[in-house]
Amino acid sequence: MQDTALRYFLEVVRCGSLAEASARLHVASSALSRQIAGLEETLGVPLFERQPRGMVPTAAGELLAAHARRTGLDAERTVEEIQALQGLRRGRVRIAATEGLAAAFLPPLIAAWRREHPQIRFELQVMAAAQVTERLREGAADLGLTFSRAPAPDIVVVHRQPSTVVAVLPADHPLAAARTLTLARLAGHDLALPPPDTTLRQLIDLAASRQQLLIEPVLESGSLAALLAFVRAGGGATLAGLQSVRPLLAEGRLVVRPVRDRGLDLRDIELQTLAGRTLPAAARSFLDELSQRLAEGAAD
Repeated sequence: MQDTALRYFLEVVRCGSLAEASARLHVASSALSRQIAGLEETLGVPLFERQPRGMVPTAAGELLAAHARRTGLDAERTVEEIQALQGLRRGRVRIAATEGLAAAFLPPLIAAWRREHPQIRFELQVMAAAQVTERLREGAADLGLTFSRAPAPDIVVVHRQPSTVVAVLPADHPLAAARTLTLARLAGHDLALPPPDTTLRQLIDLAASRQQLLIEPVLESGSLAALLAFVRAGGGATLAGLQSVRPLLAEGRLVVRPVRDRGLDLRDIELQTLAGRTLPAAARSFLDELSQRLAEGAAD
């Protein structure tokens, strides 16, 4: 199969329409249609379902897309391996991560690792948990760091550990002296929480419902940075994953306390890669470093 035809095919899969793919590739829609028709004739099966609102890959189309993505990734890896024959002197590591892990946990690790490998470039993409896995499937990221509650097809979990839920409070908060906290104790105070569509909020709401607790946050935000800024300003407390806020422990202005409620431990941190893919040397090396750092954090 021709590389051009596969490239055009993949762009239509990404965009979901000939018109959008045509605009992105600067290629006439008729040319894209001919290339896809040629692929379908060669394979003897339809690759798309033509729908009024766009084009959706068939089962055969999904298989071909997965093959094409891996072929492209393997070619990219080969080029990087050739460039890196002298060691980790060139290369790029693309990471997709949730905002909490991207904001506080990853940047110090990247900075420290680059002191040993200054020629390696990083791309850190920040998105919702479910989107992290999709970026791996699309070949747009090498490593994924996310929160998960269920296995995902085509994804290898290199490292998994429970995500401890903690309360983050100002040092002068009435509950700051407690060694551990519960939702029942926190419910009587002003809380800033992530929105209901996040995995952490869903766990909080479920645990609260079991105890018939009414938790009404005074602030909702999908930005962990905004929630923490609110806490620093004395607005109340928030809940987060320990790994996301671990760097705050040395800050002094905030305190972090475990929240001990049944059901809050049902979310894991996962370090993910795409199944069947051989990572470039730089990504493999940083993957090992990341796995080790996560394990060390879990043992603290």
